[in-house]
Order: sequence, then C-alpha cells, then structure tokens
Amino acid sequence: MLDSPTSLLAGIGAEIAAGNLIPFLGPDVLRLEAEPPVPAGARDLALLLGGKVGVPGRIRNNLWHAAQYIETHKHRVTVDRLMADIFRPVPPPNALHRWLAGLPRLPLIVDAWYDGAMRAALIDSGRADWGQVQGASKARRLDGGVWTRAVSAEGAVVPDRDAAGWETVLYKPHGAAQPTGDVLVSDSDYVEVLTDIDIQTPIPETVKARRAGRGFVFLGCRFYDQILRTFARQIARRSGGPRFAVVPDELTRNEIRFLETEGITPLPLRLSEAVAALTAAQREEPPWPT
Repeated sequence: MLDSPTSLLAGIGAEIAAGNLIPFLGPDVLRLEAEPPVPAGARDLALLLGGKVGVPGRIRNNLWHAAQYIETHKHRVTVDRLMADIFRPVPPPNALHRWLAGLPRLPLIVDAWYDGAMRAALIDSGRADWGQVQGASKARRLDGGVWTRAVSAEGAVVPDRDAAGWETVLYKPHGAAQPTGDVLVSDSDYVEVLTDIDIQTPIPETVKARRAGRGFVFLGCRFYDQILRTFARQIARRSGGPRFAVVPDELTRNEIRFLETEGITPLPLRLSEAVAALTAAQREEPPWPT
C-alpha cells in the first residue's frame, strides 16, 4: 500500500532533484503564491479572449474553438496580438519555479502554458547551461524546425541540434509568449500536430531522449479537455519509471479515467502543501520499487 501523499512527496522531490523524475507544470502552478497577472488555465483564457472579441456563447468556454473563431473572422494577426498583450506580464517566479531552476541535474522541465515564469526563474538563477524548446505554430515555423524551435538562454533562436548540449531543457509544447511570442492556440494550430502526435513526430528529439528511463510528476495540471490529455499522454509516452499527479479532490470522470488509463498515481493534496514537501526533500530512497 502506498504511503500518504505528503510522505510520498518527500521521496518524489528527491528523485526530481536527482534527475530521475521530470516535472510537468500546468497553469495552476501560477496560483501557488498569489493570483497571477495572466490567465491561469484554458477556460480563463478563453473567456478573456471572448471578452476582447465577440465570440459566440456556445464556444466561449473552449479556448481552441474561441481562438479559431477569432482567427477566422479577424485574421491570425489579431490572435497573435491578443496573446502577446495578455501574456506580456511575466508572473514572478514562485517557490516551485525557483527550486526547479536551481537543480543542475534536472534534464527536462515540461511547462504546458504560455507564460514566462519558469524561464524567468532560470534566468534569475544565473545558469547558462539551459535553453527552451517550444512548439511553433504552422504560420510561423522556421526552416530549422518543422514542429518546434529552439531558443537559447540569451533568447536567440538557434539550430535544433543545440538543445542536445543543454544541461536543462525547458519544453513548452504549446508555444511561449517569451521570447519569440509564437504559440499554438487555435484549432488550426493543432490540426497537424494532433494528426501526427500518435507517431511522435511533433515531439522534439531531445525530449524523447531525456524522458527515456524517467518518470513524470504532474503539478498544477488539469485534464478535462481532450487536447490537454493528448499532449500529456504523448509527451510522457515511452518514458520509464512511475508517474504521479498532484490533483484536487474534485476531478471529472474524464480526468479520473485518464489517470487510471495512463498509470498515473493521483496525490490528492493542495498544491501549496505538495510544493512545500517537494522543495524540502533531501535525497532519500524512492518510495516505489526499482
């Protein structure tokens, strides 16, 4: 029988620090210490976009449909401008961001939102051995990368092969507001990605290499939407080791089914409590069989 979530997290934190578990951050991480200056979640962002441009009520709660409506009726330039304006403020890095940025043995951080808080924490750490790999929208893909682009710690777009030499890769699968402002947000952005993601071609090679033999810890993530579930499933696919998710008590049936299907152990705990346990962890034996 598994231990309590709090006692498990001490060992999980040690395994993250050792580079054996990969943190997968969702937008709820931004609410860890204070309400952020940007939307923290797909539904919040959908409502904000719908308030800036008239979006039909039937799709106002769906981010991908709302963004597609704006793109179709107001042009893609409008979507990019709105996203750039909304995510221009960089939320102050919180305790989790700062802790992760200070772990030199951490090979990969997955950040599944558009904000720049995790990037800011890495910059503030003074490290130069990291870089960002982010999803690229179809309209703005570069010759150097079909699905993604690589960005150095200094903010320069670099060849994809450079990512293999970084000690820590910050992977932003949905794109990022900083520094390039390129995001995946509308239905048309996802059409090709979702068509090919089952065969893993949109997943960067450096992510495939770094997830091998490692597990995942989902923090601040919700899985109520098919796109969110698909990205989490395919990014963690073919990885080794256990999978955990810090989750609220109230999950939808789809979320419960997703956790069960993907072999993810739910840890029902407030995120603040979970982060306190993670960041206080010392190196211990992992709380699961090896």
